[in-house]
Amino acid sequence: MKKHNFSAGPCILPDEVMQQAARAVEELDGSGLSLIEISHRSAAFIDIMENACALALELLGLTGKGYKALFLQGGASSQFIATAYNLLENKGAYLNTGTWSTKAIKEAKILGEVVEVASSADANFNYIPKEYSIPTDADYLHITTNNTIFGTQIKNIPDTDTVLVSDSSSDIFSRELDFSKFGILYAGAQKNMGPAGTTLVVVREDVLGKVKHSIPSMLDYAIHSSKGSMFNTPPVFAVYTSMLTLEWLKNLGGIKAIEVQNNAKAELMYGEIDRNPLFKGFAAQEDRSTMNATFTLEEARLKERFDSMCADALINGINGHRSVGGYRASMYNALPIASVQTLVDVMKELERTA
Repeated sequence: MKKHNFSAGPCILPDEVMQQAARAVEELDGSGLSLIEISHRSAAFIDIMENACALALELLGLTGKGYKALFLQGGASSQFIATAYNLLENKGAYLNTGTWSTKAIKEAKILGEVVEVASSADANFNYIPKEYSIPTDADYLHITTNNTIFGTQIKNIPDTDTVLVSDSSSDIFSRELDFSKFGILYAGAQKNMGPAGTTLVVVREDVLGKVKHSIPSMLDYAIHSSKGSMFNTPPVFAVYTSMLTLEWLKNLGGIKAIEVQNNAKAELMYGEIDRNPLFKGFAAQEDRSTMNATFTLEEARLKERFDSMCADALINGINGHRSVGGYRASMYNALPIASVQTLVDVMKELERTA
């Protein structure tokens, strides 16, 4: 029996996507070849890559607005240094809201001057700083729109005169935003798009080519853009599965439709966390993520029983990260609200029998 998958990533994907991807591994569209044995230079895969890139721009509302979508090898962490190489000439500004922004800052410091405009480290990253100023000579401002580990999310995307860069790995395609605010937006596939192995980078072309230093070829977005994400052998399976997920999302009604579902799941989850005296939310209420709900048990003696009840209910992947402890329910696009209801029912039953 299929489990209720609350894993933070790699995470749940739509059933129809999994089924179609599995068929393609056996044979791609009647070609007599598996998806994972065709040439990445073949017409069949070029069509897949072009469709995936076009779908990404379409869903983000960026088609025809001077943006390119790239599907690159590896995870979003590689973009910490890549974004700096492509943009950092004078100094980079960073909003530090968690583990991943901390790592992005560390990588950028290898290349040049970095200014941390604000940080929520003073409260173990349980909130989003609201008041900060951006240096007028900053080449860019880097933010992390959603913090998987701590369960916080930036609700209001800042207006800035400099290039806005975002690591949006764990909430990409989950809510409507004015994506034209971003100069560079990147996201690892394994949260809301597909399997681990590829990262989507959406870049406004006019932000590139401004730095004087040399950029290693594998980190140069202009090169990847000019080669149609084919500068080196792309992660074929991850790109194909991401394309299928984007098609699924489009057929569902796009980001507008999925946001309604995501808000309903989050409302159900946080409603029980706040109602049930046995549980306590970790993140500040105004900054709570719709993707990752973090919470703790108020009574340690109940942990073993709660864990056992969750296992019996086929609930998977809710252990919290060691930085926070407790529990984390990741509610990505493909997670049905019925799974959230199952977890809520277990929480209620624990209260009844405590």
